[in-house]
Amino acid sequence: MGLDLEITILLVGLNHKTAPVEIREKLSFKDSPVFPLEKLKSEGLSFKEAYFLSTCNRVEFCFVLEKSQKDFFLSELFSFFEKEVKVTQNELKKYFYQLENDEAVKHLFEVACGLDSLVLGEPQILGQVKEAYQKALFYKTSGIVLNRLLHRCFFVAKRVRTETGIGGGAVSISYAACELAKKILGSLKQKVVLLVGAGEMAELACMHFISAGVKKVLIANRTISKAVELADRFKGEAYSLEELPYVLTKADVVISSTGAPSFVITKKMVASILKLRKFRPLFIIDIAVPRDVEPEVNQLENVYVYNIDDLKEVVEGNFQERKKEALRAKVIIEEEVFKFKKWLKQMELHPTIKALSEKMEQLRKNELAKTLKKLKNLSEEEKQHLEVLTQSLVQKIIYYPIKFIKKDHHEKGSKAIGIIRQMFELDSLETETQFKQPENLENSDQTEKELPKREEKQPIDPSMKKVLLQ
Repeated sequence: MGLDLEITILLVGLNHKTAPVEIREKLSFKDSPVFPLEKLKSEGLSFKEAYFLSTCNRVEFCFVLEKSQKDFFLSELFSFFEKEVKVTQNELKKYFYQLENDEAVKHLFEVACGLDSLVLGEPQILGQVKEAYQKALFYKTSGIVLNRLLHRCFFVAKRVRTETGIGGGAVSISYAACELAKKILGSLKQKVVLLVGAGEMAELACMHFISAGVKKVLIANRTISKAVELADRFKGEAYSLEELPYVLTKADVVISSTGAPSFVITKKMVASILKLRKFRPLFIIDIAVPRDVEPEVNQLENVYVYNIDDLKEVVEGNFQERKKEALRAKVIIEEEVFKFKKWLKQMELHPTIKALSEKMEQLRKNELAKTLKKLKNLSEEEKQHLEVLTQSLVQKIIYYPIKFIKKDHHEKGSKAIGIIRQMFELDSLETETQFKQPENLENSDQTEKELPKREEKQPIDPSMKKVLLQ
């Protein structure tokens, strides 16, 4: 029977392939005063561990929960979504994908490697995954399973970048925005580009536009100091968002990436400066989620608005070489999924091995205590010899059931666990069956030791060491 608590790794999400930007921005929770993981905890949803990732192109939740609770939990989760984003469950379910166990693990690895990104192989996603993991740690929703899984994500992403050419070339959403601008205008030489926002996307965009030979880069940001810092680095001009109407009169291309909860560029604002621009064409590329640009801006004469979904046309067909490398990356991912699955199976054994060890140790102590009461004239040295002898016997006795349970578990699932638990009457004990959070997260790639700690002077039989390392 193994674990009383059989777990399921469940991933629920949507991305640029399954949902339009209007739906993605509603579920980004950017304008929510409470972080989603904290909200889920306070609502009392029936999960054990949780992780949340929100980017321009995807919103994903990964949960660890009891297998028997999956259907009930999904009902809870979509009720939560419906209440939070004011979209019906039937509508939401059209856009969501749902993956379990091996498929969920595989998907997380592919996301971390950039294989599921709009721009194939883009490196920024790994930093976003790491940031999402730190949030899960902060809100105490990541336990031993997600700790291990997400650390493996980081390892797999590094391995893929090292062993394949998936990251070849400076390709990102910002790069795609630059390519779209070139496609629209033909050439960017002598053009003035305005970047609204001074974050990582804006910094990358600066680099790409300067490489494309633009005449000047203007940066407008809510925090003027950040705009000044970026402008100094790239020999541009810095402005506050309050100056945005004026700055729009100078620009040929606008790239907006603030992700503010409300529109930064409105129809009224742009309409007010068209005469000052002498009705020169203005191209606005909105790569923020939620969108920075009010959709009605596109109705104005000589103003052309593109959003992040339009970038699909730019990147389509440009990554044949990366697609070849992606096939190599998927071979690595399949291998790493198998390794994680093997680790998870070992974790299922842990409660049974722990219960067996504790029961045998308690029996040893009880029987030794009875014997020592009868042998009252033993010296301390003789008592110590008996201590070592009985410990050695226990180690030799449990060696074979542990060896059996490990071998058979890989071949026949949980059958061996049930045999051992029944044979040694382990279910009569109040043994702990849930996964525990490891104390040392820095070394989370190691599993907890399977046997209880022993006193310094207690020798461990060499044969026992061998089976524990198998």
